[in-house]
Parts: sequence; C-alpha cells; structure tokens
Amino acid sequence: MKKILETPRLFLRELDPNDAEQFYQLNLNPNVIKYTGNAAFKDVEEALHFLKNYQDYKQNGYGRWAVIDKLNNEFLGWCGLKYEKDLDETDIGFRFFEQHWSKGYATESAKACLEYGFEKLNLKTIVGRAMQENIASIKVLEKIGLAFERVFDFDAHNKGSDLYD
Repeated sequence: MKKILETPRLFLRELDPNDAEQFYQLNLNPNVIKYTGNAAFKDVEEALHFLKNYQDYKQNGYGRWAVIDKLNNEFLGWCGLKYEKDLDETDIGFRFFEQHWSKGYATESAKACLEYGFEKLNLKTIVGRAMQENIASIKVLEKIGLAFERVFDFDAHNKGSDLYD
C-alpha cells in the first residue's frame, strides 16, 4: 500500500485489489454514480478485475486514490487525478459513500489532490468536470478554487458536463 498524501483527517493511498469489495459497494449505490456516466460493476469480480488492471499510476505517475479515515482506517471513497489522453488534460474527481457526504471529505481530499498535482507533479492545468445538475460536486470544485469556464460537451466520452479550471 503506497500512501500518497495526508490531510488532517484523511490519508490517500493507491487503490489495490484488496479494495475490490468496497469499490464494488461504492458504485452499487445509484445515488453515488448518478452524475458520473458510469454503470455499477456487475459483481465484486468485475471490480477486482478493474483494480488489477488499473494502470494510471504506472502510465502517468498519478491516478485516483483511496480515501481512508485516519481514525479508524475506513475506506470512505476515492479522490484523485486522472490524465485523459484523448483530451490531453488532467481532471480531478471524487466519489464517496453516501453516508460520508456533507462531512467535508470531498473538499478536504480534493484540495489536497489539487495542491499535490500543482506542487509535487508540476502539472500546469487541472480541470474539474461536473454535470450541471450535480450541485454538490460543483460546490466542491468551487471551494477548492476552480472556477466555471465553459459548458463542455462530453457526449463522445461520457455525458454532458461543465468544465471548471
């Protein structure tokens, strides 16, 4: 397990195959994936296959990271950076179990990831994407200092979303 960064309440580490059950459960909740354009994994095995084949750390030096509560080692969700090759840009994303919404975890972890991306990885630009209906994610993006830039049509990649820079 490779720890990437820490915040006052959290640490972020690389996802690994041992996270398969939690990863599966996270995406099983339709409220969690409502604005993502992703489908739920059909079973834990599919989540395990995804994690075993997750190459972002090797290919890009960063990726989505497990967000862990420092007090009890609980897997709360994930947050991190993702390089989108076809768009030649890095985005910031986050996804948490619904029972952990409105506790500031998304903002805390996303802010740390943004700082890590600029300060440690020397990225020049990081974007955030959120569907217009996803008010909670838009608020997180704004809290970490991103500002609305334009409506961004993602039909070719996923679903329509707004772009925050």
